Amino acid sequence: MPVRTEPAEETGESPPAPAAESAAVRRTPVGRPDGSQSWKVEGTEPPDGPTKSGGFPRIPKRVWRFILVLLAFNLLISLFAGGGDDRERVPYTVFVVEVDAANVAEVTSRGEDIQGVFIEPIVDPTDEENLIDSFKTERPAFAEDDLLERLTDNGVVVNAKPIDDPTPFWQRLLLGVLPTLLLVGIVVLVFRAIRSRSGGGPPGLGGFGRSKATRYEQTGSRTCFDDIAGIDEAEEQLEELVDFLRQPDKYTKLGGSIPKGVLLSGPPGTGKTLLARAVAGEADVPFFSMSASEFIEMIVGVGASRVRDLFKQAKEAAPAIVFIDELDAIGRARGSSNSMGGHDEREQTLNQILTEMDGFSGSEGVIVLAATNRPEVLDSALMRPGRFDRHVVVSAPDHAGREAILEIHTRDVPLADDVDLAAIAAMTPGMVGADLRNLMNESALTAARNNHGSVRHGDVTNALEKIVLGAERRIVIDEDDRKRTAYHESGHALLGMLMPGADPVRKVSIIPRGQALGVTFQSPEADRYSYTKTYLQGRLVGALGGRAAEELVFDEITTGAESDLAHATNIARQMVGRWGMSDAVGLVTVLPGAGDLLPPGMASATASAETLALVDSEVRAIIGEAYRIAIDTLSEHRAQLDQLTESLLEHETLDGDQIYEVVGL
Repeated sequence: MPVRTEPAEETGESPPAPAAESAAVRRTPVGRPDGSQSWKVEGTEPPDGPTKSGGFPRIPKRVWRFILVLLAFNLLISLFAGGGDDRERVPYTVFVVEVDAANVAEVTSRGEDIQGVFIEPIVDPTDEENLIDSFKTERPAFAEDDLLERLTDNGVVVNAKPIDDPTPFWQRLLLGVLPTLLLVGIVVLVFRAIRSRSGGGPPGLGGFGRSKATRYEQTGSRTCFDDIAGIDEAEEQLEELVDFLRQPDKYTKLGGSIPKGVLLSGPPGTGKTLLARAVAGEADVPFFSMSASEFIEMIVGVGASRVRDLFKQAKEAAPAIVFIDELDAIGRARGSSNSMGGHDEREQTLNQILTEMDGFSGSEGVIVLAATNRPEVLDSALMRPGRFDRHVVVSAPDHAGREAILEIHTRDVPLADDVDLAAIAAMTPGMVGADLRNLMNESALTAARNNHGSVRHGDVTNALEKIVLGAERRIVIDEDDRKRTAYHESGHALLGMLMPGADPVRKVSIIPRGQALGVTFQSPEADRYSYTKTYLQGRLVGALGGRAAEELVFDEITTGAESDLAHATNIARQMVGRWGMSDAVGLVTVLPGAGDLLPPGMASATASAETLALVDSEVRAIIGEAYRIAIDTLSEHRAQLDQLTESLLEHETLDGDQIYEVVGL
């Protein structure tokens, strides 16, 4: 199956990890030559303004009231219900009568106090509806009866165990109050832990409302503009921003003002976060960095509070730069999510950012730098001039840019004499800075695994194949499947060489890689920024070459062309629905573009069901015509197809020069 290089996924470069802030390293704001302050900062508190409360956390009064009520309730329960005696008191005369009647099972005595159990319950003399089973009584001091002899004669067991005393008051008090005290202690510890983790903060939020932004400090290993290549246009615009911060009079004397916000947008891995790190390293002003997702918490209102705290810190240190990474996490268009009106936490955070960037109080001296992969989903109020005045698109590098990026990433990599960075740049169209960095890292690991003293050209090509085509799989394939795979890949390669305008074939292999049993690698000689209809038709024919070769040689088809069919269908659908390359559909856009936002479940915002059915019909026609051309071309060059297949079965992998030599083209 043909494999083409496409932009890689986001590598997730993280913002700079600054050291702890120290008051001794805070820089003095840039001033005018006459000593006056060149920045006007509104809405900030004086240096000797309110200080944050420390020590014992502030607990709301209603919490204290609840705790006091709970304490009183527990105390009452302990006094009236805790440790009570369930024995009924009976007159001594009744006790003597029951002893003589042999109705007493056992007794326990201490002094004149007597406790015991009746054999058969008796009626309470004071309440006829109540039956007494366990009793207690007191022997009068003037009684001269021989009680012990009576008890013995009537078979009453006289116990030696101590008499049951009611629970002492101090124990009941302790048992009633201790659970509440433990609860209060846990509440206090939780408040302290929250406050400690979030570094203090506004009362009532337990410190959650304090900004988690980190302040960048100059270090010996700082990132600068010399570490950036391949995105010169974006770099120039940010260099102008740094120059404005360093020399504001150069611009203000001509009536210019610094942009309030700069938005970096572009595909993942192109270097947006790296550019922000370079600004932090080059600008001689405080730099605060924070990810947009860090504003949001489970507590409502925390995001807006953190925004206020972040801009408060930046205003106090103005001129300063605030960098917000992945802005689309909180900057999405309002009303686009399933939220409860205007009370959604994300929308509250966005509203606070809008206010801070261009609100009534103003935030002169604070520049907001933000990065996103999806500028099309951002709120229009956020994108207007006065908030994000400058939009910097960070695109994928061209051939010269890739070569410059490779030079940066090979500064510390020993290269062999056969390594040509220009050739590697030509082999990697569509790759961005993160991809190229990963390529050179994989090349170094491959060289170390092979015990090479330096990185050789073979190490780089092996690493590229591993990244683009997938890692080799050590599986056993029977001879029939191996031969079928060889014809499949030979069909792709041969049509890639025969079709006009097709990309050159770089490598063909029948060694299983990733999920494929074989791969065909094609890449253009130069970067392409637009595609002709002839080129796209050639791509379609090449993509269907594997299935055509199987049907031509074996007169049977397999499931091996699944990804080829998906690739061909996608190309044909874009030709018809987006690029106007079908006479039947005409010069209309039917399918949404990559960045178009449509309601869930809608394939098109304007196309009717009849038009979509016509698109499907045209897609089938285009793919059917391409498959017919593939069959006819391979039939005409059957001898070359067999030669290439035999060579693949013998060598398993063929490079570009070997392929063209075997075919004779």
